[in-house]
Amino acid sequence: MTDFASLLAADRGQPARAIHLVDKATFPDWVKSRPAEDRALLEAQRFDGKTGYAFALLPRGGEFEVVSAVKNVTSLSPWCLAKLAERLPEGTYRLAEGEPGKAGLGWLLGQHRDERYRSSKDDEPKRGPRVLLTGEAARIDGTVRVADATALVRDLVNAPAAELGPAELEQAVRELAGETGAQLRVTAGKDLEEGYPLIAAVGAAATPERAPRLIELEWGKAEDPRIAIIGKGVCFDSGGLDIKPASGMRLMKKDMGGAAHAIALARLVIAERMPVRLHLLVPAVENAVSGAAFRPGDIIKSRKGLFVEIDNTDAEGRLILADAITRAAEAEPVLILDFATLTGAARVALGPDLPAFFANNEDIAAAALASAADVEDPLWRMPLWDAYDEMLKSDIADMANASGSPMAGCITAAMFLKRFVPDATAWAHLDTYSWRDAAKPGRPKGGEAVGLRASFALLQRRWPAR
Repeated sequence: MTDFASLLAADRGQPARAIHLVDKATFPDWVKSRPAEDRALLEAQRFDGKTGYAFALLPRGGEFEVVSAVKNVTSLSPWCLAKLAERLPEGTYRLAEGEPGKAGLGWLLGQHRDERYRSSKDDEPKRGPRVLLTGEAARIDGTVRVADATALVRDLVNAPAAELGPAELEQAVRELAGETGAQLRVTAGKDLEEGYPLIAAVGAAATPERAPRLIELEWGKAEDPRIAIIGKGVCFDSGGLDIKPASGMRLMKKDMGGAAHAIALARLVIAERMPVRLHLLVPAVENAVSGAAFRPGDIIKSRKGLFVEIDNTDAEGRLILADAITRAAEAEPVLILDFATLTGAARVALGPDLPAFFANNEDIAAAALASAADVEDPLWRMPLWDAYDEMLKSDIADMANASGSPMAGCITAAMFLKRFVPDATAWAHLDTYSWRDAAKPGRPKGGEAVGLRASFALLQRRWPAR
């Protein structure tokens, strides 16, 4: 992991190169105040203060200052300094005016590199760290923790399935338990088959070393409000006997992205010392193909007691989440929050940047959307439309796991999960992509935390650290 703590430092007047931030409105007056040689240089480079992420270096003897264009100098986004962090020479920098605030996150993540699978590290020139000074020293630790959590999601999702299976997800939670003194429980084998039949069925075709399991961690004081965080941990999804085409299977190492989000959020909750009793649940499986695979037309009795007819073995994530939600609900939490790379329909509707967000509680929904706006990590609320329950009807069982209709796929998936949530329990569900198809400053192509910061801000809003 990148040592983010060394890249953001308290400003105590130490020497640093200045970064001047300008936008479309402020650039004309700012450039008039600069020396003639600066104006000539900027004109030669066609720097107009309007183009996002564009920057120029202004020589100062043997040193230099930086001028960079941002969208709004009075309200910095989390990513407006990310390209500078990626591209500037090593050294120490400070903003000429104001504080980085939210933009500190992009400064950190712009310097995160996943080089685990490169035999040669010579693709880019070797550079040392770029350190940003801030007068808001109290924000440094929190920004570093969020950067660490984001990088954790990215690294887990980017790991190939051959290296990250159910056992490795268990190890990630086990390490968290060891670091924090939290309690760990892993249910596998016959206990899983008897107690969590939907999880066991989805993972039944995997090899023994990739056997399914339910991983649970509990942390915090028993008297504090109990919250459950659940993450879909399908470490690879072939689609099962309803096998995916090659194009649909290519990125399915990321189908454990929900688990990565849940583990990272649990880390943030514990590091923040929130006054909650945390219950983390990760149902971890591989949806493989073998003679032991569950089949279309099978009927499986869930942990809750509802009989589920399998319409499609590629609608497996909702099955493992159903048993995990049932387990979480048995402890009577005040909130259940789940993350899942659940449906392609959510991506068709909303694209890669917007997680489909569902909630059965208006207070939670409003707080989540407000929190998402505060930290600029957007969510888009979708309806829990009761009329679509009929799409999950089975002729022979209590319900089917998928609809035969191509319509409203992310909504029917959420409606399936809702059947396992007690009516009195607040519940929120994020159908998140966990991936970035194209790179942007501070956000490389590959695994991505989408909705993590919004969810953390929601929990901070409701249960601020004491």
